[in-house]
Amino acid sequence: MSLFLMAKTVFKTLLKGPSTRKYPFGPRRSDYKNTRGSIEQDIAKCIFCGLCQRKCPAQAIIVNREKKTWTIDRFRCVTCGNCVEVCPVKCLRMENQYSAPRISKGKDIYKV
Repeated sequence: MSLFLMAKTVFKTLLKGPSTRKYPFGPRRSDYKNTRGSIEQDIAKCIFCGLCQRKCPAQAIIVNREKKTWTIDRFRCVTCGNCVEVCPVKCLRMENQYSAPRISKGKDIYKV
């Protein structure tokens, strides 16, 4: 029975073609609508409430009310979007593009 299932799969792929794309040699697909890229912050709108820090499962966000700073550790961020959903003033947004690769650890610090 399993031999017939495997033969069915083989014939289907022979007729249909490969499911993967030849990326370096062929064009890359454009980003999909709901692709999770990177978190971007509009610091001018931020009220430093700390809700994003509390909802972050990876503890990648640090909000300091006294110094008016908002910090994100991109290496810890899992791009789940919880911080974007909970932000009351919508100063956080999930960009559709990925951020540039990093070679050294560091945090992005936003100040007013």
